[in-house]
Amino acid sequence: MSRILVGMSGGVDSTVAALLLIKQGHEVSGAYIKTWANEYDVFGDCPATEDIEYASSACKQLGIDFEVVNLVDTYHEQVVQYLVDGYRRGITPNPDIMCNREIKFGAFLQYALKQGYESVATGHYCQRVQHNALPWIAEGVDSNKDQSYFLAMVTSGQLRHAQFPVGALTKPEVRQLAATHQFPNANRKDSQGICFLGKVKINDFLRSYIPDKPGAIVNLQGKLLGEHQGLHHYTIGQRKGIGIPSNHDFKAYVVIAKDLERNELIVAFDEADTPGLYCEWVRVHSVSHVTLPFLGEISPLTCRVRYRDPKVAIQQVEALDDGSYKVHFAQPQRALAAGQVLAFYEDNRLLGGAIMIPPHFHPQD
Repeated sequence: MSRILVGMSGGVDSTVAALLLIKQGHEVSGAYIKTWANEYDVFGDCPATEDIEYASSACKQLGIDFEVVNLVDTYHEQVVQYLVDGYRRGITPNPDIMCNREIKFGAFLQYALKQGYESVATGHYCQRVQHNALPWIAEGVDSNKDQSYFLAMVTSGQLRHAQFPVGALTKPEVRQLAATHQFPNANRKDSQGICFLGKVKINDFLRSYIPDKPGAIVNLQGKLLGEHQGLHHYTIGQRKGIGIPSNHDFKAYVVIAKDLERNELIVAFDEADTPGLYCEWVRVHSVSHVTLPFLGEISPLTCRVRYRDPKVAIQQVEALDDGSYKVHFAQPQRALAAGQVLAFYEDNRLLGGAIMIPPHFHPQD
């Protein structure tokens, strides 16, 4: 058995993760990862105090040590700045995926190893399995809660020291275990979205970092339809909140492109044959090989273009001269946004991930 430091969020999943590890005979401690502080929290709306109280109470009930690990500066540098820089350059970053790689299985893991722990554990709904003497991530048993997508950029080195105890359970089973042991967070609502935003909308947050830059909203023919407040407020495939009404046939507009040089937001009607809305292929870079051999050698290979979307078949993968790949889908995929993550799978095993660049996208320097 080994020493394991559990990332305690204050929620039911990480609490039950710690419980299961204790039952398995491991030496377990709990730690709350502090990622936000008043000097950065311009809105004063992150529920960290309540989370820490729940996490501390759970550890006390479990009879294990508890501490708060301060990673505020690292989080700001590796996640918040990544988020802001991405929107400034016209892409749509995924801070939750970056947080897993850089914080939970990055800085937090390094802290744990220095303290003599052999691994860290979280409440993610996925499974760590062995295949050919290598660690893999497999989808969680509960298909409605599977979070393997969010671990697509974790490295194989990080995975060697990672544990996911609740991945073999369904969410109702986790809550039942928590209720049986009378944990105070047994029925606590799951957290949603990026922690440091709290109840603040992403656009309100970005205004404190990126000044609004109004520009034209145009259709594919260049006709002026309205005015946007800044391209960083929009993403490809967005239908709501564009600021222009549907036409007389009640066809809704959808964002299909952002012209950074002209500062124009390009929209069209949300239809299957709308140019630019569907992609037959996408280029990817920064491939994270969790346990991934050369992509072209995997068959059948599937992918997930965003969380909650079903996996789709990949027809072909081309290796390009610049080290990136061109991924051809068996069926065209809707509204792929630059900066988002494409996760690769073989059956239920997560192979790795990569950052997407859809056709005709040119990021701002």
